[in-house]
Amino acid sequence: MREYRTWEEILMERFTSDWEEAIGYLDVALEEYQEDGDTPFFLWGLQNVIEARGGVSEVAKKIGIAPQVLSGLLSSEEAPRLDTLSTILQGLGCRLSIQPLKDASSDLHYADESYPVAPRETTDPNLEVTTEGNDLRST
Repeated sequence: MREYRTWEEILMERFTSDWEEAIGYLDVALEEYQEDGDTPFFLWGLQNVIEARGGVSEVAKKIGIAPQVLSGLLSSEEAPRLDTLSTILQGLGCRLSIQPLKDASSDLHYADESYPVAPRETTDPNLEVTTEGNDLRST
């Protein structure tokens, strides 16, 4: 009788033997997140790669956090903070990078609907920022 495997088992086998494929998979998950904001999909992809690289406990140990904290981040509906994501990726042996969009032109309009970026808020020119106590003072 033929033994059937789950999709997760197949992914784990492929990602364990081919790190470049795991990186490509994670890259696609990040691209999908950037296109539609589907945080759970991205975190599921990240969790699959973490499992292939030794599991939550192993990666948590590498980055110096409790496994429960990493597990909680991966099961959250919210995207992790950039510094947290960067730390997790470093624990996996990779990093975030910035690349131009494939169809981007030199005169890209950032308010364009195809590239959703929140409009930049203007700040009060009389606002002074100090480093002591994170005070904001009006001058």
